[in-house]
Amino acid sequence: MAHILITSGPTRQYLDPVRYLTNASSGRMGSALAAAALSLGHEVTVISGPVNLDYPSRARVIQVISTEEMLVAARLAFADCDGLIGAAAPCDYRPQRVAQEKIAKTGEPLRLHLVETPDIVATLGKEKRDGQWVVGFALETNDARFRATVKLEKKRCDLIVLNGPAAMNSMDNDVEILDRRGQVVEHIVGTKQHVADAILRAIDRCLIAQQPSPQISGPQRSDSQQFDL
Repeated sequence: MAHILITSGPTRQYLDPVRYLTNASSGRMGSALAAAALSLGHEVTVISGPVNLDYPSRARVIQVISTEEMLVAARLAFADCDGLIGAAAPCDYRPQRVAQEKIAKTGEPLRLHLVETPDIVATLGKEKRDGQWVVGFALETNDARFRATVKLEKKRCDLIVLNGPAAMNSMDNDVEILDRRGQVVEHIVGTKQHVADAILRAIDRCLIAQQPSPQISGPQRSDSQQFDL
């Protein structure tokens, strides 16, 4: 069995003490993936942005707010995991400067200077060691399969799950799973739990089952390390 890291939900990038940039990700896909992985006997660590749901009780959950916090937590946790499922929808941009006081209305347009946040899946894809695997998600609105294939290669993913904006804050999903060559492994439509179950079966078949059996001798991995943010 594998120890699987799952990122889930949105992140927030604050403009001032009360306003922030975010998106409509609900965390339902991440929760469904955690349930699917646990049902197959895997160990699960979830790193989640702010969501209004409960993750499976047997999953270890680390709560974060910003994309930067999610990256720090993911890098620490990934060192002790066999694979990553990057189901989160981290905010891609942050303000160049965060106001220390609430920005007051002036009657004039407000100009924001935004910079890109770090790419979590790409960072872990670059840092993965031999035997580790990375599954990314690509939410696209046009040229979907082409864009997903570009992300697959750029982020060094072993599989990528392609879906559309209708997945945001929805109970259902419609996805394609692409392999390293950009070929469609599976097309799945249904509730997010149904889709998650099928994704985990594909990961088991394409990635986990391909890994060599662990050695009986040698030091065992400790799962007792805690991460506090």
